[in-house]
Amino acid sequence: MTLAASRSASYTVLRGVATRYAARRFIQTGQGAGGAEAYLEPVREHPGITSLLLNRPKSKNAISLRLLKEFQECLDTVQFDKSTRVLIVRSSTVGSFCAGADLIERATMSKAQVDKFLIDLRRALGTLEGLPVPTIAAIDGPALGGGLELGLACDLRVAGHAVTKIGLTEVKLGIIPGAGGTQRLTRLLGLAKAKDLIFTARVLTAAEAHQAGVVDYVSDPDTTAFDKALQLAQQISANAPLALKAAKQAISRVPELGLESGLDFERASYEPLLHTKDRLEALQAFKEKRAPVFKGE
Repeated sequence: MTLAASRSASYTVLRGVATRYAARRFIQTGQGAGGAEAYLEPVREHPGITSLLLNRPKSKNAISLRLLKEFQECLDTVQFDKSTRVLIVRSSTVGSFCAGADLIERATMSKAQVDKFLIDLRRALGTLEGLPVPTIAAIDGPALGGGLELGLACDLRVAGHAVTKIGLTEVKLGIIPGAGGTQRLTRLLGLAKAKDLIFTARVLTAAEAHQAGVVDYVSDPDTTAFDKALQLAQQISANAPLALKAAKQAISRVPELGLESGLDFERASYEPLLHTKDRLEALQAFKEKRAPVFKGE
């Protein structure tokens, strides 16, 4: 074999390895997961950004008893993890997000088990919604029923350009959304639009979901929802952590407070920030015409 031919062959092999590696960044990204159905993984190139991965590829991440338990454990960890500034909820495999509850497992459960599952699911999504850090759902595949309800519990939602199945389809199964869908979708879209989507059980494409306001962003062609979510997370995580926490708290209280009470709560959230080290750092960085280095203090 000539030197040129050897180099060409080596390049072909390396290119193939690189392609397979790029595809596998969705597939069990990190051996530390140890077969878990939900696990946390820091985005190594971007300190402060953490992924919560759903890892049941054969069932499109349908929510099983085990996945729900491990999902809650991950959320409990993030709740007190000062190193996480933004959380991205995503699938470990390309072409997936969460297909809702595991109906095959559900068929084997007693009424008491179903009741406990629904209570635990409500708690988990409440914990997700109440996390002190901004959260982003990276929807790279079907988000149906409980899967979309999971996405609605995040602060922001990004859908992959090619995603074609987003919706609350429970009435087709003789039930209604039971993990916050009737409440969170209505708060997001208003009464009429929420009724329209739930009554018709309409399944939306990514573009339709964006137009309706169900998702906030759609990825560019040939990119994924996770790619777009990561860009968004970088923009968010560059800001002061304590300010992000306070902003989330103030905005999240809007539905339950009148204007004057809301303004009082906003002021109460604003005042403590004036005396933080991050505030002083921001002022100093502005004076020195440089990017601030925030520490969450």
